[in-house]
Amino acid sequence: MAIMTETPEDNGAVKPSHNYHAEAHALSGHLQRPINQKIEPQAAVALNDRRGGHLTRYAQDVSIEGLVSFTRGETRVSGARSLKNNGWVTLSTSILKGLNVFEIITADRIVSQVSTDHPYKNGHFPHVTFLGTQFDNLRIAGFPAVLTLNLGICGDRPADDKSYFQDANFLRGVQAQTEKIAQAPGLPKELKEQYDGKLAYIKKLIGAAGSSAESAGGQGSHEPITCSLVQSIGEIPIPGVQIFGHILVIPEFGSVALGEIEVGEKMYEPSARPCVYFTLSAVKIKMGCLGDGPLIGGSSTANGHTEP
Repeated sequence: MAIMTETPEDNGAVKPSHNYHAEAHALSGHLQRPINQKIEPQAAVALNDRRGGHLTRYAQDVSIEGLVSFTRGETRVSGARSLKNNGWVTLSTSILKGLNVFEIITADRIVSQVSTDHPYKNGHFPHVTFLGTQFDNLRIAGFPAVLTLNLGICGDRPADDKSYFQDANFLRGVQAQTEKIAQAPGLPKELKEQYDGKLAYIKKLIGAAGSSAESAGGQGSHEPITCSLVQSIGEIPIPGVQIFGHILVIPEFGSVALGEIEVGEKMYEPSARPCVYFTLSAVKIKMGCLGDGPLIGGSSTANGHTEP
């Protein structure tokens, strides 16, 4: 006679369920000079449901009056069950080929890729990886930009299903990277003020990480924090170019942030806990001379929402 054994699903426990959330686009921004033109997200694609699946988009030979162009943009988002832990994997990818911004920033191919993995049990917060992200033949006014990447900047998944905003190891890594920029000699005033504020916020989060209020469940929503996959940039032999961590300040052009990650939170009903998301922008440009306005090239976002 067979002996029946109960599983959590058999004894009335609620099975976890998951919503996949992923977005990607190849290029967006707003040129304000020498022409005034908003650049709508190119090859934009999004996944937002429980079924998962795989979606792709592409854009070909896009040119904004010859000032900003790319030969091809490809995006894809997907969600599926994990064979490793029976959880849920979300993948977001943006590929930008033949990028040219005012003949100053060029690249043969840039890949921005984010993947999150939510375990089946105690999987409210995911493990994240940026494996696949790459910069092929990125050049600044014709000179190669040699990047050293740290694809593990976000570290391991926080223990005990804690939020990344409660994980002291992750926060200290972000603090070290932020301090390096904030305390760098010669940092322009605007960036100095920005990174002093970022540093103060990270220190506040680290101080709160072990408090009972944070440990009780992380109610409410934190402001986003930023870090970068780019650990260093090799010397660029152009007079006046300054390098601060992952940021290039280029005279007569503006600033360029490479491999920048935004880690933030979103609330989804009926969850009482915020869900974390990761947005990777391969190239973020703020022009202020030859041209004017912000641009983002290679944007990919992934997260997920597991209940209960």
